[in-house]
Amino acid sequence: MPPLLYFGFLFLAAVVAGAFGALLGLGGGIIIVPALTLLFHIDIHYAIGASIVSVIATSSGAAATYVKEHLADMRLGMFLEAATTTGAIIGAFIAVYIAGRVLFLIFGVMLIYGAVMMFRKRFMSEPPPAPPDALARRLRLSGRYYDAAIDQIIAYDVTAVPIGFSLAMVAGGVSGMLGIGGGALKVPAMDLFMRVPMKVSTATSNFMIGVTAATSAGVYFARGDIDPFIAAPVAMGVLAGTVIGTRVMQRLRSEGLRLIFAVVLVVFAVQMFLKGFGV
Repeated sequence: MPPLLYFGFLFLAAVVAGAFGALLGLGGGIIIVPALTLLFHIDIHYAIGASIVSVIATSSGAAATYVKEHLADMRLGMFLEAATTTGAIIGAFIAVYIAGRVLFLIFGVMLIYGAVMMFRKRFMSEPPPAPPDALARRLRLSGRYYDAAIDQIIAYDVTAVPIGFSLAMVAGGVSGMLGIGGGALKVPAMDLFMRVPMKVSTATSNFMIGVTAATSAGVYFARGDIDPFIAAPVAMGVLAGTVIGTRVMQRLRSEGLRLIFAVVLVVFAVQMFLKGFGV
């Protein structure tokens, strides 16, 4: 394939990944890594390196919009960032010692987990608002946001802070290991355990993933796992797609986001399992 045409296809795939990444708070990496490995047959380690760069681009584009619209909870995001950055450094160092096939299987397990949690939540009645726990009160993590889909201001409290913090560290480790931003774990952790509304969880995840990715990007760059010919079109495409995703997300209901989230994760989980088992 001519280099220019190859560059163009990478860009288009990244636009789609960026739109879904911003829409669901996934960072785009959860889509771009399977796309690069399954469609373009790029080695998973180079795909992860390119994804790390694209995640930074996604976060930069989406976070600006979400912060401006007061959807991202910056206080909660910076608190959880302490856990995710620590996990990201550990994950990035571990990744080089793991075989590509094992990475595919780990990726698939993580995708299935996120999909199941989101799908279950869609059929569950919303629990009554939980009072903030002691740590949430001390850190003043409760907040409010404007939901354009229902034209209301929604107030919320945050609970289960220790559980959320622990899951954020795991998400950071997954991010550093797989180059996906960790949104597939951060969003369920905030939405399901900490009782943060889905839209705020998505926006806050987008705000966080850039810092998480930047933490591990240095490790991948030093190892030579970031190929500019792959990373450049992917980063530009993801940034363009992010603009689309951020505008669409604000008009969707939370139930719709959860369904899209689950379907996308299941599709790619199956593909990654097949790749991991050599099918």
